[in-house]
Amino acid sequence: MASPAPAPHTLADFALAAEQALDAATWAYFNGGAGDEATLHANAAAWQALPLWPRVLQPLAGGHTRVALAGHELAHPILLAPVAHQRLAHPDGEWASALAAAAQGAGYVLGTQSNVPMEQVAEAVLADPGRGPLWFQLYWQADRGFNRALVQRAEAAGFEAIVLTVDAPVQGVRDRERRAGFALPPGVHAVHLQDAPAVPPADGTYCAGLPAHAPTWDDVAWLRTQTRLHVWLKGVLHPQDARRAQQLGVAGLIVSNHGGRTLDTAPATAQALPRVRAAVGDALPLIVDGGICRGTDVLKAIALGANAVMVGRPVAHALAAGGALGVARMLRLLRDELEMAMALTGCRTLAEAGAHLLDPATSAVWERAGPR
Repeated sequence: MASPAPAPHTLADFALAAEQALDAATWAYFNGGAGDEATLHANAAAWQALPLWPRVLQPLAGGHTRVALAGHELAHPILLAPVAHQRLAHPDGEWASALAAAAQGAGYVLGTQSNVPMEQVAEAVLADPGRGPLWFQLYWQADRGFNRALVQRAEAAGFEAIVLTVDAPVQGVRDRERRAGFALPPGVHAVHLQDAPAVPPADGTYCAGLPAHAPTWDDVAWLRTQTRLHVWLKGVLHPQDARRAQQLGVAGLIVSNHGGRTLDTAPATAQALPRVRAAVGDALPLIVDGGICRGTDVLKAIALGANAVMVGRPVAHALAAGGALGVARMLRLLRDELEMAMALTGCRTLAEAGAHLLDPATSAVWERAGPR
């Protein structure tokens, strides 16, 4: 009789288990990137390349991982990103990952391309007193009225913010996915887009019809007038775009390159994050995603100016490996690693995690300024 597979001890273990559990095409869908996947690989490599400088003999009693974000006090700074079509990984799909997030006090962002209706997800988690914030991610659709209806539906269901994805007016060239012949199987579909108005086919080149339907800054301004919920923008890398968003009054930004799935050779998010923070100052909340797979990565993100982080692919991996319990374990592992990294760098709280963790030359400046 074969021995049971050992429990995953790292996010890489979850990825290995997911690769074994999923068919090759589905694995390519979840794990592939755009083009030559330079940005996909650069994301993780950029976090790994940043050294953390240990500190010794620091007072650590009373330490914690709590952070304030968007009017919530979170138990830790880890949120689950909007991952599409989670029923490809597990029959319970987004319902399972949302339950796991709530159980671990993590924020949760439900995607437009969810396989589970937003009302079912909200009903499953809103009553949990220990949950993190519950947000809805919007992929802009060609019809403003349809976008308004989706946002109003999210409001009515109890979602607490809208996250508008702005970095994917077209899908990236996902060669790995195409080579694998990926297609959604019967019964797996984006339930929130069933009644979306069809976009008329464009003549000519692939992007011929794009200008008429891609969102613009005017659409961001319009969206803010259509909802009482805070609006975040996901997919901002350029400092000038960050400043423009701040001027429009968005609630926060998610520094993201779509997990390397849109524009290949875009910069790694670890490279973009400090530039975006410098552009917007300290007041605007920033979340970062892309390649985060260790607690040390989370701490480095905070040190570079993020208020919190998101993880995406690890959600699909953990779902495939163990359903809701797998996602909960993945989150717990990441938080445990974060706590250990904090202790070893002398941080009692995340307010004490600054650029001096990555470059001792900034320590004197940090100590004069004090924790943010």
